[in-house]
Amino acid sequence: METFDVVVIGAGAAGMMCAIEAGKRGRRVLVIDHARAPGEKIRISGGGRCNFTNRNVRPENFLSQNPRFAISALRRYRPADFTAWVERHGIAYHEKTLGQLFCDGSAKEIIDALLTDMRMAGVSLWLSTTVTDITGGEGGYRLGVNGAEVACRSLVIATGGKSIPKMGATGFGYDVARQFGLAVTETRPALVPLTFEVGLLERVKGLTGIALEALARVGKAKFAEAMLFTHRGLSGPAILQISSYWREGEEIELNMAPGVDAFVALRTARTDQPRQSPQTVLATLVPRRLAQHLVEAEGLKGNIADCSDKVLRRLADAVNHWRVKPVGSEGYRTAEVTLGGVDTEGLDSQTLEARAVPGLFFIGEVVDVTGWLGGYNFQWAWASGWSAGQSV
Repeated sequence: METFDVVVIGAGAAGMMCAIEAGKRGRRVLVIDHARAPGEKIRISGGGRCNFTNRNVRPENFLSQNPRFAISALRRYRPADFTAWVERHGIAYHEKTLGQLFCDGSAKEIIDALLTDMRMAGVSLWLSTTVTDITGGEGGYRLGVNGAEVACRSLVIATGGKSIPKMGATGFGYDVARQFGLAVTETRPALVPLTFEVGLLERVKGLTGIALEALARVGKAKFAEAMLFTHRGLSGPAILQISSYWREGEEIELNMAPGVDAFVALRTARTDQPRQSPQTVLATLVPRRLAQHLVEAEGLKGNIADCSDKVLRRLADAVNHWRVKPVGSEGYRTAEVTLGGVDTEGLDSQTLEARAVPGLFFIGEVVDVTGWLGGYNFQWAWASGWSAGQSV
């Protein structure tokens, strides 16, 4: 039986960061993953360029039953800290909109740098390795691993959530938490496209492929980013963001011409360009096919001069205040992250250690901390992994 100071289950962003920090502190560390390669979510993120953090990270960018839980780790390891790490490894990067930082080249540069640091810290990495059982508690843990047994003093669960099961995502981390008496909050797909019922899909099928800037709102949450009509409903950053706040049975409100009062624009056109068609005027506010769809839905013909204020108001509301009720989402298959997870009430916010189970840590996506789209979830992974790595 091999013995380690620390075993980390999960070779993703959080797990590798934790292993590096623990190894740098002289711990004998083993990282185990059932996948054939480490950092698969890193590899596919950001279109293969890895949106590795966001300059604008704040506690309000994260969802949790305890919104303050993430503050400690996020303050101890900030976006500037990881950006400095990227620069030390000579990885070129650039900033896109809203503070998002991406590699200029491949996301594999991030993975390679993490693996380099793991080797330098003396970390062992076992891939294609399945953990079949875990026993123990205070004083140490024993893991059944590919028919053998491994012992450790500290055990770190960094297995992520249920999102993207084709990459091997499972609820393993939640099962471990429950085994040791920790609560797990409701989990659901987040940062995920939303779907329409069949009748609505039939009415809007001609809009598939249209992309535009939109302001999406549900309750008090609102996001102004790109939106995309799909063959199943809606996607794009604005929709992925709002999906984390949306619940079945709720409507979302979409402003498809943010910053423009469509009613004022239509009335002005009726005075200044009375011979133009409503469709032509609307096409100055939204994409042409969408303008055509909205006008046809109202059954309008002729010139805009023929439209009453009541008609123009209906058109304007369809642009600025389209209320639509999705029936669901595309699920874990395409969700970027999992909302919910190991209840933070049972974890120490500074160390990520289970309060009632010494030596057991939960980090990254498996915890009930979920970030917005745009590098926030990676920053939580780096920060929670780094924080646990100082204590294991």
